[in-house]
Amino acid sequence: MVKDNRGVERSRIGRWFHDTFDNWFFRSLIGPAQTQGAVQGCDESAREQWKRDLATRKRYSQEQRERRRQERTIS
Repeated sequence: MVKDNRGVERSRIGRWFHDTFDNWFFRSLIGPAQTQGAVQGCDESAREQWKRDLATRKRYSQEQRERRRQERTIS
């Protein structure tokens, strides 16, 4: 197998895939990821639980960032 520009052995299709989709310019052209309709086929309560779970994860991440920031300022 041939190595790509990062030194990883990949097949021809693997090289094409990573060269295309790892490219920041290409990703900026296709736009951001969409979350609308991400929980399709579920009932309303499942969608609401998914939204609550997402909010909880965001809150946890924010708390961890604040905790790390405080640790840096104390040190």
